[in-house]
Amino acid sequence: MTDTLLSPNAASVAGSAPVLAIQDLSVSFRGRSGENQALKGISFAIHPGEIVAVVGESGSGKSVTSLAVMGLLPASGRIDRGNMQFRDRQGKAHALEKLDENQRRTLRGREMAMIFQEPMTSLNPVLRVGDQLTEALRDQQLCDKPTAIARARELLRQVRIADVDRVMKSYPHSLSGGMRQRVMIAQALVCDPQLLIADEPTTALDVTVQARILHILRDLQREKQMAVLFITHDMGVVAEIADRVVVMLRGEVVEQGTVTEIFNAPQHPYTQALLAAVPKLGDMREHAWPQRFPLVGAQPTDSGEQRTARYDETPLLDVRGLKVYYPIRSGIFSALTHQVHAVEQIDFSLWPGETLAIVGESGCGKSTTGRALMRLINSQADSIHFQGSEIANLKEAEFQPLRREIQMVFQDPYASLNPRLTVGFTIAEPLMLHGLVKSLEEATPQVEALLKSVGLLPEHAQRYPHEFSGGQRQRIAIARAMALKPKVIIADEAVSALDVSIQAQVVNLMMDLQKQTGVAWIFISHDMAVVERIANRVAVMYLGQIVELGPRQSVFNQPQHPYTQRLLASVPVADPQNRQPRTFEDSEIPSPLRKVGETVIKPRYRQVAPQHWVADDIASR
Repeated sequence: MTDTLLSPNAASVAGSAPVLAIQDLSVSFRGRSGENQALKGISFAIHPGEIVAVVGESGSGKSVTSLAVMGLLPASGRIDRGNMQFRDRQGKAHALEKLDENQRRTLRGREMAMIFQEPMTSLNPVLRVGDQLTEALRDQQLCDKPTAIARARELLRQVRIADVDRVMKSYPHSLSGGMRQRVMIAQALVCDPQLLIADEPTTALDVTVQARILHILRDLQREKQMAVLFITHDMGVVAEIADRVVVMLRGEVVEQGTVTEIFNAPQHPYTQALLAAVPKLGDMREHAWPQRFPLVGAQPTDSGEQRTARYDETPLLDVRGLKVYYPIRSGIFSALTHQVHAVEQIDFSLWPGETLAIVGESGCGKSTTGRALMRLINSQADSIHFQGSEIANLKEAEFQPLRREIQMVFQDPYASLNPRLTVGFTIAEPLMLHGLVKSLEEATPQVEALLKSVGLLPEHAQRYPHEFSGGQRQRIAIARAMALKPKVIIADEAVSALDVSIQAQVVNLMMDLQKQTGVAWIFISHDMAVVERIANRVAVMYLGQIVELGPRQSVFNQPQHPYTQRLLASVPVADPQNRQPRTFEDSEIPSPLRKVGETVIKPRYRQVAPQHWVADDIASR
């Protein structure tokens, strides 16, 4: 009875032929070190109107499964045995492993679509968003150009993008990571596919937009009887959306069943460990200081409490009046007419040994803030003090030595790792650039230690980024940032691509590094349960401004700003029997686009608790 309530299509699913049936599928990859077996005889099926979640650690074969189904395996990949049968809208069966490229292309255009994990590597950088969204419809000759444009605009509105006109005319690089992910979701849905494969589709999104996307996917699945293969590491999302769950480990399916069976009575030890590692919002309600994640099988060393922040000292970093504006030009003379106010007059401080979390809507300015501090984009500020010295007006040559002290882990690891360099050289490069070692050989012991610290093996140093999964690439990026032992690390969604078990290990690693070296973290994230674990203080951003700032315990236990309350209410709960009906505002997010010269009033703040401040005059905008 419970399953029927959770899955309205349970009855129809039980008696229908599967849209996709995978039987005994094995896939291997050829590399310099020999042959690697990525999939080992996996079997499962997806029925019309059903959402099947595939979960497992990075490198378990989740993404390889989706690439095999879509016919997108790289040249080094090979299907050794097994079959994949896909049934189209007319009921015709297709053996996917036997199709030629033209047949696959036809199916991919009309019947199957995929949302990839890393949008910047999937969207065409030289085409505007509007052209990319209409391309599939026009290519398949499904409608005329005006209808295709109207369909694209409607999909952008459905994924809650403000200022649709501007986004339609924008190139992917000018959008935030979360914005790009939403564009890619809209692109996958333009042809109303029979089967949608979603590979970490909400990884880059904050929880409010994630909740809306899950709602949209569930609605589409019900309306069109669309089958969804949902690949994720977020067990809260699995509990929220899945009908059935497939658990993978090292290329094998170790357990599968209904979502209630998996969550209430997991049988395999790995499934049990996976669920035990899920961070639960509210676990830190009684704790003022950050706490390490408890790991299954690990020996408890201490209470896990991280009393590393040194608030009795001078702030390590003090930022006043930080602004980032992006120019919008128009007309035949490219005159400057508007500006996107990505970051608008924000103030904050960071103390030694502290973790300051910055959370908010994708496109709210949190990633832009991190990039501005690193001088990767142009910005203005009244003042920026680092270790007591003014750095806002330093020339690039004067700022260069500070790059050793302030490092960054980026949101998209594939875009930040050089594909032509081995992983070992990538991690050793900053050590050599700053003169800490003279050669790659001298750096090898440190490289191997860093790889081990992020859950990889020393022999991985000889491989290239494309040979790793998305989660593994993110760990490599973290190892590179840690190499110089900086005083500040800006982590932009640094653990968002990791499955929960590895995520817990990496967050604990970040805390260990903080305890050992006193490093301060600026932790940019949309995962509120992880933020609750790691943060000393939280800054909530909305429309480029900080609307609430204070100690994590105070902000999470007593959120004052309506947007903060909405953020926390949108967090998915890792309990399929506690699915809550969600309501969404029909109004769009206000646009940060303003006319040149338009004055933006800095919000007034009131103190609602010790060191807990909330903006009074931004909520109504």
